[in-house]
Amino acid sequence: MQKVKPKKALGQHFLTDLSVAARIASTLDGCKGMPVLEIGPGMGVLTRFLLDGGHDVKVVEIDSESVTYLDEEFPELKGRIIEGDFLKMDLSEFMGGKPFCVIGNYPYNISSQIFFKVLDYKDLIPCCSGMLQKEVAERLAASPGSKVYGILSVLLQAWYDVEYLFTVDEHVFNPPPKVKSGVIRCTRNDVTDLGCDERLFKTIVKTTFGQRRKTLRNSIRGLLPPGAVLGDDPVWGQRPELLSVAQFIELTNRVAALRDAATK
Repeated sequence: MQKVKPKKALGQHFLTDLSVAARIASTLDGCKGMPVLEIGPGMGVLTRFLLDGGHDVKVVEIDSESVTYLDEEFPELKGRIIEGDFLKMDLSEFMGGKPFCVIGNYPYNISSQIFFKVLDYKDLIPCCSGMLQKEVAERLAASPGSKVYGILSVLLQAWYDVEYLFTVDEHVFNPPPKVKSGVIRCTRNDVTDLGCDERLFKTIVKTTFGQRRKTLRNSIRGLLPPGAVLGDDPVWGQRPELLSVAQFIELTNRVAALRDAATK
C-alpha cells in the first residue's frame, strides 16, 4: 500500500528510525499487562514495537488516510483503531473504566493540550510517555528556578514524576521538523489529595505564570478580597518560577484562608 502523505495541518512528522521507535516503545516496559492507548500512530512505526512487546494496544488517529493504512497493514488492530480527535474523547469508560497507559509521537501543535487532558484523567492514567518538541518536553520536566518552568510543569508534577529521557534529532523524520524532539515519561506519584482546594490551586498557578514578571504580591491581588493584608512574608516578593509544587500548595491554602477571613 502507498505510504501516507504527511499533512502539515495535522502537525505530522513521521518517525523513520526504527531504533528510536523501539526506544520510545520501551518506555512502557513497566506497564506490561495494562492496556495502552497510542495517540496519532500515523503509519504505525511505534505501534509495531508496542504490539511486538505484548501490549494490549488501541490507537486513536484523526487522519482518515492513516486509518485506512493502519487497517490494511495491521490486521491485528481490527476493532482497535479509533478514528477521531483524542482531545474531544471521553476517556472515563474508554477501557471499561480500567487504568491504561498513554503513548505517542505527539503532534507538536497539540502536545501541551494532550498533557492537560491526561491530567483530567490522572486517576485512570498511571503512566504517559512519548515524544514531543524538545522545548515542550524540557518544560514539562523543568525544576523551579528554570526559565522554562511554567504552568504545565507545576500542574503535571503535582501528580506525576516527570523524567526527560533522551533527545531525538531532526533527520529521523519525514518531513524533518525544524526543531529537535524530546522523549519523556510521566509516572503517577502517590499523591491522592493535594491538601488544598485543587481548583484554586490551578487558578493560582495559571494566574501567577500568566504574569510571571510580577511578584506574587502583585499578580495574586485579583484573587484576594479587597483590603486583604498579606504581611511581610518573603514569599510575596517571589516570582512564580521560583516556587515548588509544595510551595504553590501552601500559597493556595494562604489565599483560601484570606478569602475565608474576609467572609467572617
